[in-house]
Amino acid sequence: QVQVVESGGGLVQPGGSLRLSCAASGSLFRLYFMAWYRQAPGKQRDLVASIISGGSTNYADSVKGRFTISRDNAKKTVYLQMNSLKPEDTAVYYCRSAMGDHDYWGQGTQVTVSS
Repeated sequence: QVQVVESGGGLVQPGGSLRLSCAASGSLFRLYFMAWYRQAPGKQRDLVASIISGGSTNYADSVKGRFTISRDNAKKTVYLQMNSLKPEDTAVYYCRSAMGDHDYWGQGTQVTVSS
């Protein structure tokens, strides 16, 4: 079983920045599809950004130009750099690790953007 653990959430003012980290176990990390999702209260869980083994990335329109996803295969970690944060970015952010039949999620980390 793959362990997926997020960190880096917190409270930030509008316009500020945060970097989320997601560590995943397993010897095949370099092959995993990794992604960040978020869920605000009363709303569905939506894809924020994803990165495949080759490094190609995909972003939700709402975060393009502000968020950057990256991965460090040596550290078995994926990052989400979030800049120019807005109150509407407030949500629980979840990390997902997937490859074939393996599909694991972290417990989530709260991001709150408020003055």
